[in-house]
Amino acid sequence: MSSQPILDGYKIIDFTQYLAGPTATRLMAEMGAEIIKVEMSPYGDPSRSFPYRSKEKRSAYFVQQNRGKKSLCIDIKNEQSKQVLADLIKECDVLIENFAPGVIGRIGFSWEEVHKLNPKLVMCSISAFGQTGPLSHLPGFDYIAQAYAGVTSVIGEPDSPPSLPMLGIGDVTTGVHAAGALSFALLDAHRTGVGQHLDISLLDCYFHQHEVNVQAYSASKGKIVPRRNGSHHYAVAPTGIFQGPQGYIMILALLHQWPVLCKAMGREDLTDDPLFGTNEARLENLKQLIVVIEGWLQRFATDEDAIAALQAVRVPVAPVLTVPQAIDHPHHRARGTVRTVKDRLLGEFDMPGMPLKFSNHPDLLPLEAPFLGEQNREILSEWLSYSDDQISALEDAGILTSKPH
Repeated sequence: MSSQPILDGYKIIDFTQYLAGPTATRLMAEMGAEIIKVEMSPYGDPSRSFPYRSKEKRSAYFVQQNRGKKSLCIDIKNEQSKQVLADLIKECDVLIENFAPGVIGRIGFSWEEVHKLNPKLVMCSISAFGQTGPLSHLPGFDYIAQAYAGVTSVIGEPDSPPSLPMLGIGDVTTGVHAAGALSFALLDAHRTGVGQHLDISLLDCYFHQHEVNVQAYSASKGKIVPRRNGSHHYAVAPTGIFQGPQGYIMILALLHQWPVLCKAMGREDLTDDPLFGTNEARLENLKQLIVVIEGWLQRFATDEDAIAALQAVRVPVAPVLTVPQAIDHPHHRARGTVRTVKDRLLGEFDMPGMPLKFSNHPDLLPLEAPFLGEQNREILSEWLSYSDDQISALEDAGILTSKPH
């Protein structure tokens, strides 16, 4: 095992805010990269105001996404600031930003300008719709890209309006895609000595997740139309959420597992039943199928007993846990899926853990989220050799800002 973090020595200048971009740099910070989080003076990343907030106005949302980063809070529109940022860019391996397309260029750091400053640097631009295309000029967030990607249309009950998932699937997925693309681009830069510009969009990442919908509609020439189907999948049965004796149970019995499920229920006759013998028949008679499966589930005293019976024959099954139940699940605790962290103002709280596991780097780094502008002096003195007087002059001019939260 190596004592040196996997990204030790890599320097990233991070102009991102909210969620997608910070997710990418959060993963890189966990792997040991040095992250300078550039925050716009005077308020910094808007997510500093997101809930939950302590009485000191410290945001757990911000802490979760920004542990291990150094905060430089600076007036990026000031000409002196632009020189500071240009000097930092010369020292970095990566620049990542998630402004609307064109904004970073108007600040003075388009890909062309950045490439001149540092030919080896990899630049990553994250946006809702990408840097090109008819929608590229529009503002957007996770749910907006989700709607354009055809994803929202397939979530919810068939006779009701589409529903929203209560978590940032698109933002987080896009951040992970960006982190992956940056890793590949850094490898390429190491081999060639030349950086490149990455264009990562929420829309592209969302659309990439259509494992069935797009190809099924296209290859069937429109005979298969993806649609909302509530608690059950429209293309594979039984795949969905069933009422157990106490709560809800997710069962996913793919084609070869259907006979196994029938045997577990003591209903091997269903494998040859014209109503249920094929996937197509089960979909056509889904309501009757649900009655059969839920009737069997109700014979058990508890959800745990029903789940154990299916797990014993290796039919994929799970309880539909609430968030509090998921936080306390022993498997999640054992793997570090849930991680308890300690913050200077928030104290101890739980957050999602590091999802990437490396055999040579099993230990988690002791990371801490920065206060606003907390590392202003450290960054300018250690990275750029600014004197105390030079830094004080920037503070007096209002170019640098710092606050204790």
